[in-house]
Amino acid sequence: MEEIKEAIEQSHLLISRIRNEISKQLVGQEKLVDSLLTGLLTGGHVLIEGVPGLAKTSAVKALAAAVQADFKRIQFTPDLLPADLTGTEIYRPKTADFITRKGPLFNHIILADEINRAPSKVQSALLEAMEERQVTIGDTTYLLPSPFLVLATQNPIEQEGTYPLPEAQVDRFMLKVLVDYPDKAQELEILKKNSFQQQEKIQPVIDCEQLAVMSGLMDQIYVDEKLKEYIVDLVFATRNPEEYGMDMGQYIEYGASPRASIFLAKAARVAAFLAGRAYVTPQDIKGVGPDVLRHRILLSFEAEAEDISCDQIIATLFDSVEVP
Repeated sequence: MEEIKEAIEQSHLLISRIRNEISKQLVGQEKLVDSLLTGLLTGGHVLIEGVPGLAKTSAVKALAAAVQADFKRIQFTPDLLPADLTGTEIYRPKTADFITRKGPLFNHIILADEINRAPSKVQSALLEAMEERQVTIGDTTYLLPSPFLVLATQNPIEQEGTYPLPEAQVDRFMLKVLVDYPDKAQELEILKKNSFQQQEKIQPVIDCEQLAVMSGLMDQIYVDEKLKEYIVDLVFATRNPEEYGMDMGQYIEYGASPRASIFLAKAARVAAFLAGRAYVTPQDIKGVGPDVLRHRILLSFEAEAEDISCDQIIATLFDSVEVP
């Protein structure tokens, strides 16, 4: 345990440096930065939702700049094709053979900007990449680089020209983060940074090898058996709310999948790490719970009719399930 504590202290210096570099271009948004770091340290994909102008794209770009890794931004549009992501085989008449031209997915960090603007055939091209970390082009399957991280943004208010993401794809995102407006002091700081000061350039802090070592440290953070049972109880309560004293069954069409249990444990470990601890507490699980669960609970027609949100159900969930 002492060795883990020492390793956490050393890693915290790097995390602090990453935060400092990101803050050169991003004001506030601490929760968003923590979520991006969670995805980075666990290899979990992150879906970021918020109205335009809230620095969603800037936050991802800032994180990518602080990590010495290959980065590619893909602007999703209705005319995008699967081959625009994965790559394709190109015929060469002179040699009468095919060569493989790899697409932008063959990078470490992918920014999928406005991901819900591309049709389902493009979204399906992401399914294999996000889950298996591989891409099939023609008859050949290629492994994607490690780490491989998809950070996607979407706009919740402008639905014209957008396509709902398939449930199978949404479930592959570890976190769904909702970005809100900054407060008055933060907006004043944003104004100063972008209108009256020259922006500082972000310097890379860690490379892929250092990131792999730090990611391996997450697996050593202790999770008590009672907390593992607590995580499973939370997920089971989304499927059978009546068993846990929740009168919410009529509002839930489908509960969370087993991925929710896995990602809750992983995200809670990162939360403990970011707090400087080598062990997980119930508060860590409660802190990451909404981001892990909100896109995995499918609401019924009754919930939509009564204007009940996933976050309200999740709040009831944490109030109802007994904390160990």
